[in-house]
Amino acid sequence: MSVAPSLIEEHLLFTQGVKFVAGVDEVGRGALAGPVSVGVAVIDVDVAQPPAQLRDSKQMSAKARLENYLAIKQWTKSCAVGSATAAEIDEIGIINALRLAWTRAYSGLAIKPNHIILDGKHNWLQGKESDLFTIGIPSIDLPVTLKIKADESCASVAAASVLAKVERDEYMQKLALTFPQYGWASNVGYGAAKHMTAIREVGLTEYHRKSWSLSSSAGA
Repeated sequence: MSVAPSLIEEHLLFTQGVKFVAGVDEVGRGALAGPVSVGVAVIDVDVAQPPAQLRDSKQMSAKARLENYLAIKQWTKSCAVGSATAAEIDEIGIINALRLAWTRAYSGLAIKPNHIILDGKHNWLQGKESDLFTIGIPSIDLPVTLKIKADESCASVAAASVLAKVERDEYMQKLALTFPQYGWASNVGYGAAKHMTAIREVGLTEYHRKSWSLSSSAGA
């Protein structure tokens, strides 16, 4: 049975004088098609207890994610999701695409955070300012706390993961109406058997990450 994420890490930051904390998480990094998306969930010291059924998005059913998505919108002070397309991933690489998606999410926030809690052990949010300038990605200088499995233990990060997962899944399911042969309604762009077979038999769409040598990986 999964354990509900808490606000321990967030309240520790509040005691240190941080006014607005944002949990940040990404989805779609390992997909073969579709965007990579970054969710951001901003809370402050007066935040209520998180939605009771909130978990890391990977531990929730699609129905539970949708129900929590609506609750998260009410629970947070501000929240947003930003994405980078498959074409952008091909052009600038997956890490820079993640950074681009993050800046788009950040720009959509009505309330900006003073501190970030980021899932994982690598701070992919920030790169060399000169490199970001060259490829047109704004540099956002914020302190970041890295925490492995933060999407399981920190409520703000779990909320961010749900936001990103729901919005990206819905986008891929809409694309599936136009491209039903790839099975995106269920695999949302990941390398499931139906998706791989369609790549071999039908080829790639504009929504595939062509720089990933998908035809050869599918055995074509």
